[in-house]
Amino acid sequence: MSETILSIQGLTKVYSGGTKALDGVDLEIRKGEIFALLGPNGAGKTTLIGAVCGLVRPTSGTMHAFGHDLANDWRQARARIGLVPQELATDMFETVWRAVSYSRGLFGHAADKARIEEILRSLSLWEKKDSQIRELSGGMKRRILIAKALSHDPELLFLDEPTAGVDVELRKGMWEQIAALRERGTTIILTTHYIEEAELMADRVGVIRKGRILMVDDKATLMEKLGSTEALIQLSEPLAEMPASLAAFPVELREGGLELCYRGGSGEGGGRSEVAELTKALIREGIDYTGIDIHDSSLEDIFVGLVAEGEAA
Repeated sequence: MSETILSIQGLTKVYSGGTKALDGVDLEIRKGEIFALLGPNGAGKTTLIGAVCGLVRPTSGTMHAFGHDLANDWRQARARIGLVPQELATDMFETVWRAVSYSRGLFGHAADKARIEEILRSLSLWEKKDSQIRELSGGMKRRILIAKALSHDPELLFLDEPTAGVDVELRKGMWEQIAALRERGTTIILTTHYIEEAELMADRVGVIRKGRILMVDDKATLMEKLGSTEALIQLSEPLAEMPASLAAFPVELREGGLELCYRGGSGEGGGRSEVAELTKALIREGIDYTGIDIHDSSLEDIFVGLVAEGEAA
């Protein structure tokens, strides 16, 4: 198992008005992974990131990063942590080059023109290095946030909604950048509203709601445990009742007996073999069908289900 570089135990944050933003959060992050933290608006994602990055003072609990207690020995640990925030917070009249270079100096790193150039080129910002930030597009401004966060070469990088508000093409480009960062050995914690980002890139997924972690698991394991297959089979003739030979399958009649709905299996696509057996059983019974629509659970389906369960609990 990979080394744990961030350990959070019993983290709670209660604001002065009584709002509990974090409610006993326990979380461990492994070196070199991409961890996706998913949750609806107001779930506590940004508060959790702010607590680790020193922007929010927790009410209780402990946090250790790289072996350092973030309450008492924060300086050394936070020099190894980077943050790309949701909101654009930078001097709009500063040039791209100076903004990114200044961020590197804030963490006590010596000037390194070659490294700053490498970062700007990797994010397609080199041609704009002398431009004032206010002159750039929204997508470029978001890339500047990433460049600033990378300027001191953090080992642990928080990306809080990094692709919010950017177009699909730029979003895909940022996905490539995130994958490249992981290849360099950077550990990444990602929050996102685009669940396809987590499905595409994450090694592990956590779901948070109302300040509580509902589940943390490897993405593949999560899909295996909670994934399912749905198949809608359109019948040529309506069935008045379900044949006894189909009783072993998780199916039900719908649409006045003209549609057979299967929901079952486990894992990503795990129910497809059972659907194949179901169609063979239909043929043996002489039941003709005109079409089959098969859908495997996505990470989004699982996420919506988990949050709905949390609402009901």
